Amino acid sequence: MHFTGRTWRPPYEAHSVIIQATSGCTYRKCRFCSLYKNECFRMSPMEEFEEDLAEIKTYQPYARRIFWTGANPFAMNYENLKLRALTVRDYLIKCQTMAMFASIRDIKNKEVWQLRKLKAMGINGLSIGVESGDDETLTLANKGYTSADIIEQCRKLDEANMEYYFVYMTGLAGKGAGYRNAIHSAELFSQLNPYFISVDSLTLFPDTELYQMSQRGEFVPADEKERICELQVFINHLNIRTHLFANTVSNYAPVTAYLPYDREKVTNELQYVIEHTDEQTMRDYRASLKSLGTS
Repeated sequence: MHFTGRTWRPPYEAHSVIIQATSGCTYRKCRFCSLYKNECFRMSPMEEFEEDLAEIKTYQPYARRIFWTGANPFAMNYENLKLRALTVRDYLIKCQTMAMFASIRDIKNKEVWQLRKLKAMGINGLSIGVESGDDETLTLANKGYTSADIIEQCRKLDEANMEYYFVYMTGLAGKGAGYRNAIHSAELFSQLNPYFISVDSLTLFPDTELYQMSQRGEFVPADEKERICELQVFINHLNIRTHLFANTVSNYAPVTAYLPYDREKVTNELQYVIEHTDEQTMRDYRASLKSLGTS
């Protein structure tokens, strides 16, 4: 298999077959992220892609779901995505779904009719790290798009009936701003149809711009209990039916829920943690995280 650089997949794709479609990131400007800091974006040559498909066919010929790695393979244009999707079909005749990471920016250059065709070919499961739906937080994180962009592009996915998942990040707005971030993000997400929402909590690593900003006093990280309160507010203001997974290693108190049915149960669980765990214990846990690679 032709894996180069950092190979990363979300925890919910643990049972998917993995193939490298791209490596690196087309953007590399998010202030909290250093995953692909030293990697230039590269599309895997079709020769390598086919060789990897042939190897997968040898070991898992009946694979039903395949995850394309790379920070955002959906950045490829329609023709490139189409060629690779049809090539997967040639090798893995039982494959039903091809999932991958995507950015809001990657959807802009695709028309709804193209999204529908890609869905028909099996591309259906975009993991979108929007992190927030609050414009101030998006600007702070330097995401490169606005809340209006999120609405516009994801409505195209809804129109095409293409499944997508959001990532939300508690603590990203900084100390004292979590409530605002949660309210605005929940209001925005509730206008769309993410199949599920995965929640991470900001962990500052030294090789990120946001860490350097915190060292200079330009960014003050949210307290751990404030992050849990932010998650409670976010959950309580989501007005859609969706699955929520706040169970990666970045979350001190892992929870999962099917909303709105589990809303009260989960917020009570989080409240128990707030009342029975001291702040320092939570901070010590955060400091112990050396990477999020096991999340």
